[in-house]
Amino acid sequence: MRLAVDIGGTFTDVCLFDEEKKSIRVGKVSSTKDTIDAVFEGIKEVGVSLAELEFFSHGTTVATNALIQRNFPRAAMITTKGFRDVIEIRRGTKQDLWDAYKDVSPPYIRRRDRFEISERVDFAGRELEPVNEGEVRKVARLIQKRGIKTVAVCLVNSYANPSHEQQVRRILEAELSDVSISTSSEVLPEIFEHERFSTTIANAVLSPLVGSYAKRLADRMRDGGYRGDVLLLHSGGGVMTADVVERFAGRLASSGLAAGAIACGHLAKLAGYENAVGLDMGGTSADISVMVGGETRITNDWFVEYGYPIRFPSVEVSTIGAGGGSIAWIDAAGSLRNGPQSAGSNPGPACYGRGGEEPTNTDANLLLGRLGEELIGGAMRLDREKAQAAVAKIGDPLGLDTTEAARAIIRVANANLADAIRLALIQRGHDPRDFALVAFGGAGPLHGAELARELSIPTVLVPPNPGITSALGCLIVDIRHDFSEMHLVPTGETDPREIEARFAALEDEARERLRAEGIEETEMRLLRSVDMRYLGQWRSLEIAVDGKVESLERLTEMFHEEHERQHTYKREDSPVEIYQLKVAAIGRIPKPELPYAEPREHEPEPNRHRKVVFGDGESVETAIYSRDSLSPGARIAGPAIVGQLDSTVVIPPGDTAEVDGYSNIIVRVGGAK
Repeated sequence: MRLAVDIGGTFTDVCLFDEEKKSIRVGKVSSTKDTIDAVFEGIKEVGVSLAELEFFSHGTTVATNALIQRNFPRAAMITTKGFRDVIEIRRGTKQDLWDAYKDVSPPYIRRRDRFEISERVDFAGRELEPVNEGEVRKVARLIQKRGIKTVAVCLVNSYANPSHEQQVRRILEAELSDVSISTSSEVLPEIFEHERFSTTIANAVLSPLVGSYAKRLADRMRDGGYRGDVLLLHSGGGVMTADVVERFAGRLASSGLAAGAIACGHLAKLAGYENAVGLDMGGTSADISVMVGGETRITNDWFVEYGYPIRFPSVEVSTIGAGGGSIAWIDAAGSLRNGPQSAGSNPGPACYGRGGEEPTNTDANLLLGRLGEELIGGAMRLDREKAQAAVAKIGDPLGLDTTEAARAIIRVANANLADAIRLALIQRGHDPRDFALVAFGGAGPLHGAELARELSIPTVLVPPNPGITSALGCLIVDIRHDFSEMHLVPTGETDPREIEARFAALEDEARERLRAEGIEETEMRLLRSVDMRYLGQWRSLEIAVDGKVESLERLTEMFHEEHERQHTYKREDSPVEIYQLKVAAIGRIPKPELPYAEPREHEPEPNRHRKVVFGDGESVETAIYSRDSLSPGARIAGPAIVGQLDSTVVIPPGDTAEVDGYSNIIVRVGGAK
């Protein structure tokens, strides 16, 4: 038995794979204040004992929520004299260029807890001034006096020579007990002090919190009879053991987002699509990811709060406040808006009958007939009258009846989603017509087909269990760690043998980390890449390195080609500079073999019919199907609604759908081939 759990803001999703029977069981429970309680409620929901489990993987929003809510322990920072305000000065930019009154949030560590010491190495790593050990011990006493339990050590040129940070760590460990220490040379050995300091501080403030969470979860799993490793999904699209989490807690800052993107890519490739855009739309937000040529996009440029980058490699996911619980409202100019405010899980949309009174996307979909009056297999009933009262708050001021107001709410939500997908595709030079839209999450399949039509995407893929797709993603990821080393030198002045030697050193470190996580040599996979840029350029591009580095000519050609693809031009006569060397260390974990059945073409009979409103038209009689009754090969012509435990699939008029061998519903927009 292999179990994965994904905790969202509204629901906690559970996916259980039985390797012997090749079957999947899913569960969905409401998220709880202590998220570990929801994990065990979900395990109970799918009816498995912990002793039966061979594998457990977990995606969590604990770290993300801690940074958003700033609910983490007090931390200290130790830095080179003159650099305590780097994280407050930042890059001097603003998220909203035109809002002179909106300030960036304050740093995670207060100024009074940022300490300076005398030390200095230069850009090449040569010692200019030794560490003043007396100052470090004095700082340690102050940290102890203030009761601080986590410290970020961020010395200005430690990326070039980590010896001073290692010396400071040794002194702190001797002077302090029970204090978590993060050094920038271990967390992120890269140039650019603001990004390095910011990432290290995020790691430091999360270490006690996430480390405690991982330990409590592992202890409860062990007490319940589980004997394997507790694996936690991290931002790079891999997992790491609970023992490693405390050292690299910052990697969990986008744990929950990565799971959906990984599952999206895996399911799309199984169905035969190498290019896919994922729409993971839940109760609070929508996450958009992109896979091109079978590879999910990875980025180093991301943050939870603007101004405080976290430079760990992360699956590139853009998030907007558009979910089933997103609240519709009218702004001061009288325009209809949708989100980012959300009703969440408590009280939830008005139709949940839990005290919510504001109009949401769920209320609008109920009034349009796209949602039935039951959710989660009848476990939750929806109140149509309460939905009407809430939506009237939009309709009355705008002079719209209930149906028109509900239609307008969904139209604005879809416009927000379409804009976000356009940015993810067209801004990167991709044509939406070359992609399939993978719609999942509780609300994704409700909006997928209409979005695809607006974006000229010909195909929508809806997984068998859309609401628990992120949990499925936790089942199919490998252990992964990322290693990097700065190496600033023009390609024309570089000896390939030196590059090869540096890669070999990184790979030795990578193998050591994987061995510590119990990975056999035969299951290790090391991927090399090099960041390159034109000399004098600020941004760099990552170029994959295939095999041993014997010449830099081919890498330079590949850089020119990639630069032209991303930026529409290249300068072959300009010198190219190597910026950074990277190694991704992957420890392969056996993947569940998803059930497959040969499709047999047939047209199923609907369970019933009901009136549904699509687009700008009037309500039409619409066939309602149960997802459980649709076997591989089933063909459906829209208008149709497919209901199931964790989601609802909308197939508008003019579209067709078929069920493939993996039980995905493939919607052909406009009946496209």
